[in-house]
Amino acid sequence: MRFSFVTLPDYPLSESLEHIRTADELGFYGCYAADETWHKDLYVLFAAAASQTSRIRMGPSLAPIALREPTLVAQAVATLDELTGGRAECVISSGNFSLLAQYATDWTGIKPLSRVKEAHQVMRTFLDEGALTFEGEFFNYAGLFTFARPVQEHLPLLIGALRGPKSFQAAGELSDGTHAFAQYSQEACSYMVDNLRIGAERAGKNVQDLDIAVWNVFAVGPDSAKAKQAAQTIGAFYIPAMASEQMERHGVSQSDVQPILEAFGDGDVQGAIDNMTVDIAEKLSVAGTPEEVVEKIKSDIEPSGVNHFIACITDSFLLNAFTGRDIEVPDVQGQLQLIHDEVMPAFN
Repeated sequence: MRFSFVTLPDYPLSESLEHIRTADELGFYGCYAADETWHKDLYVLFAAAASQTSRIRMGPSLAPIALREPTLVAQAVATLDELTGGRAECVISSGNFSLLAQYATDWTGIKPLSRVKEAHQVMRTFLDEGALTFEGEFFNYAGLFTFARPVQEHLPLLIGALRGPKSFQAAGELSDGTHAFAQYSQEACSYMVDNLRIGAERAGKNVQDLDIAVWNVFAVGPDSAKAKQAAQTIGAFYIPAMASEQMERHGVSQSDVQPILEAFGDGDVQGAIDNMTVDIAEKLSVAGTPEEVVEKIKSDIEPSGVNHFIACITDSFLLNAFTGRDIEVPDVQGQLQLIHDEVMPAFN
């Protein structure tokens, strides 16, 4: 099992760089960030981190091709690959539906999966060959070329999947794997891997050769109750990004989360947090003491065939920034150290 972490680039940049350096020193596989307007620019952050690190891999997870033109994503990632000496990766998808709504874009009208599949074809060609002539349904190019070339012979390009089954199958068939947001239960993880396998077999690939990652809300600390409270609080913000069928695979119904969705729709952030019950939070996060975190991953995630755990770490800074609440949990540095010391050894 690989262990990586998600950085939300909302911290002072000096602190974000310190987090990445610490993860590099501790042997984390990767550091990822969402390419979303809400946060600071991940490409600038990772470019600054490139010369300060030696092992950790970096890249967007996810890059929204509904908002950012795919050849420009490829250009940025190839440039990052040169800066890092071959440590860049890229995960693409249509983007966060809540963010698309703020751009007055109805995701149902943009053929999201077809667009992502075509964008993957465009980017794979551009990364591998540095030139592109292409006529598609969504993207067209006539002799486009670039001097931005990756150092790696094959820069990993993954498709971010969420609902399934077609998105998971496409990721398995066409790409180097998936980073799947919010997959916590045995049912959800097995559903993901089973459909990745269907796609991989179509292409004559072994599913376990793919990067099969879950991207999960996470908090760990010596005080179980506080860690779970932290995940419960921040977890409410991710509910609008989850499809109803995805929540059902976690034993959560649409009626369970309707009060949260309605509160957010009314601009009532506090009400949304208050309606994020302990039961929902337990099902939609990985949180608690290191022992509890290990047990959750071993019992519900690892047996499915997931081979990469990506922790979206919740700490006091993010809690205060998002909600104004103060909950005493270890900071990002402290949680990275706990994962290294007490979680990762259980999977080696």
